[in-house]
Amino acid sequence: MIFWGNFNLNEISLVALNAAAYLLLFLLPGRLTPQVRTLSLLWGFTMGVIFDFTIGGGLVDLYMVNDSNQYEAFDVMYYFLFAPFGYLFFYFYEVLGINRRTFILYVVVWSVVGVGAQWGTTLLGIITFQKGFQVAYTFPVFLITQTVSGLYLECVKSRQPVMAPAKKKSERYGLSRKFT
Repeated sequence: MIFWGNFNLNEISLVALNAAAYLLLFLLPGRLTPQVRTLSLLWGFTMGVIFDFTIGGGLVDLYMVNDSNQYEAFDVMYYFLFAPFGYLFFYFYEVLGINRRTFILYVVVWSVVGVGAQWGTTLLGIITFQKGFQVAYTFPVFLITQTVSGLYLECVKSRQPVMAPAKKKSERYGLSRKFT
């Protein structure tokens, strides 16, 4: 493992994308319970890494992350981008009230978002496709991961509450103390 090949646009982009993604998570209202929030981040990270190691590396090796086919320290920054996608998938699933009738549309929309994100990473030089692989080929992968993610969230919802209780305005702004 090397620290980084060349420090250029892809490494700078990874730092900026991670900062923006985690800032967005911080700024969104905390509607998920802390347990589900943590689970969504771990789920997004794990699903992304599993598929990335499956098709991006190993025997298949359809694309290169960053500057080389060797693992770099900045590859970890790329993998950390998967976690916010898991959180946002869970978050909007609940906020939009996805049900049986809207599930397929939600999965397709998120698959398109995933393909768009993959395309963006190729423009920034974070991902370089190999062996004739193209960005459109990732659509079925995203369909699989988003479908499994939605089914997993439904399984979680059947066992525990997913949405945090709504806070009163005074509690949201730290004004819940009574002055006596």
